[in-house]
Amino acid sequence: MLDGVHFYNHTLKKAVAVFGTVFNNLKVVRKGTSQTRVPLAYGPRSKFLARIQQDHDLKDQKVAIKLPRMSFEITSIEHDSESMLNKTNVKLFSVPGTELSKKVLRQSVPYKLGMQLSILAKNQDDALQILEQILPTFVPEYTVSIQNMDGEGNSADAPITLLSTNIEDDYEGEFSSRRVLTYNLDFEMKVRFHGRVVQKPVIRTVVADLYNDEIDRDISQAIDRVKSELDPEDNDPADFDANTTFGFNE
Repeated sequence: MLDGVHFYNHTLKKAVAVFGTVFNNLKVVRKGTSQTRVPLAYGPRSKFLARIQQDHDLKDQKVAIKLPRMSFEITSIEHDSESMLNKTNVKLFSVPGTELSKKVLRQSVPYKLGMQLSILAKNQDDALQILEQILPTFVPEYTVSIQNMDGEGNSADAPITLLSTNIEDDYEGEFSSRRVLTYNLDFEMKVRFHGRVVQKPVIRTVVADLYNDEIDRDISQAIDRVKSELDPEDNDPADFDANTTFGFNE
């Protein structure tokens, strides 16, 4: 714990990438035109609104940001106490080339990410086309699986829940100014953070000395000894034979 050993599991990076992937293939169709894919980018919608407001010439297609488009960002990170599991649980992973040690991963910690998806359009029909492709998918939850989210070689489910939807119609000023119709969809995404993987030797022999009272005694005063050890030929911790002996055979 905070021992100065660096680790980085890319948990947030993976969560953001997966969330964006869910919405990166939406399209709109206008009369007389083919399907148009809606651009998606990570960033606050205020940045895109400011860029749109700078484009006063509606005919200059080389300068103006094309609408519709979507943006998304992380709005909050909150501990998910309801999904917390026993913190003493650990996971074991094999070490390539050796059976004398295992990789140990402690129990992950659940968190809830607040994500906001913004739909920016210049007319109502474009915005509604995008919205109607999203809403039926979330009822109100949609679950995706993220590889290596809960340890090496393990996938973890990440439920995405639609919490609320609101609309903003920014159409103030002169008639020549660009209209921006914005739908904001607030989501909650559950992810799990875990620490670094530690490589530890496999315990193959356990020795217990027995005494006839509860008083601390020297090892020479033990009345019996129980020794349990793995068969030297068994290397699978899930399927092994243990040899147990009693007495001081040594």
